[in-house]
Amino acid sequence: MKKTLFLLFGLIFLVSCNENGDKEEERILSDSSGNINQITLIIKNDLWEGPVGEAIRDNFAATVEGLPQEEPMFSLSQVPPETFSGFVRKNRSFISVQEGKETEARIIKDLYARPQTGVIISGENEEELIHIINESSEKLVSAFKETEMKEKQRRMKKSLKKDGKLEEKFGLSLDFPSAYRYALEEEDFVWIRKEIPKGNMEILIYEVPINQIESDTNTIGNIIKMRDSIGKAHIPGPTEGTHMITEEAYAPYLFESEIDGKFAYETRGTWEVKGAFMAGPFLNYAIKDEANNRFLVVEGFVFSPSRSKRDNIFEIDAILQSADIE
Repeated sequence: MKKTLFLLFGLIFLVSCNENGDKEEERILSDSSGNINQITLIIKNDLWEGPVGEAIRDNFAATVEGLPQEEPMFSLSQVPPETFSGFVRKNRSFISVQEGKETEARIIKDLYARPQTGVIISGENEEELIHIINESSEKLVSAFKETEMKEKQRRMKKSLKKDGKLEEKFGLSLDFPSAYRYALEEEDFVWIRKEIPKGNMEILIYEVPINQIESDTNTIGNIIKMRDSIGKAHIPGPTEGTHMITEEAYAPYLFESEIDGKFAYETRGTWEVKGAFMAGPFLNYAIKDEANNRFLVVEGFVFSPSRSKRDNIFEIDAILQSADIE
């Protein structure tokens, strides 16, 4: 009798799991792994070395805008289909390219691990594969960026700086790791710093009246003037009379974005020190806070000579996008 009841209970448990979205499968998925902004490509060697591989590199390893030197959006690592097994399947982001099948690009979540974003790109021949790669790349890149941003923010939350200074000054909550420290605190300006090998990562927080940016149609010009005035007032260079400015030779990139549900101007470009040989990338979000008649500005910039800076700016972006405004 006891054995019968046990078997009956087991059967009910299995049926319940299947009726509730394969809970058993979800339960056994292991944690995903992999470096931030790295995608594994499961593709035959001949396709990878030919026009199909070139289309993938053009779309997924395109140059990141706003960096002083060329760096790819994602680091790509190729493996042939027969070796995609075991630990390799736990990689957080992957693209599987399959020739000889119906043409489509499909996003799948948490297939082998969690969290995981996978993309299946298929086509009847190389021409169809190239077409679907080019046609769907914007959607696919956005999916991978979202996955990587969430993963970076998850990792940072393991060791956050905890204090209420930004909330007191600006009504702002910002998630940044405890490795950052306050470099300068003033009534209307805060500078936060993290030291890295042979350089620094910096975060600035300040506010300006709405009309300082939106006084006319020259938005990017107004943002440059705002940045340069802040640099002159607060960010000195290595010698007397030098200070940070927006690089004069190239105009920065301007996008419309959103932070904490609020409209924001996103500006990416290069900073330099007027009167000295120092430069690097910056990322600026001017968040429109109409309730307080202001733009709350959160900005990050990197100084790391002769080193790659993509991942530094990505970390700063993850911090800035965590902004929560009262």
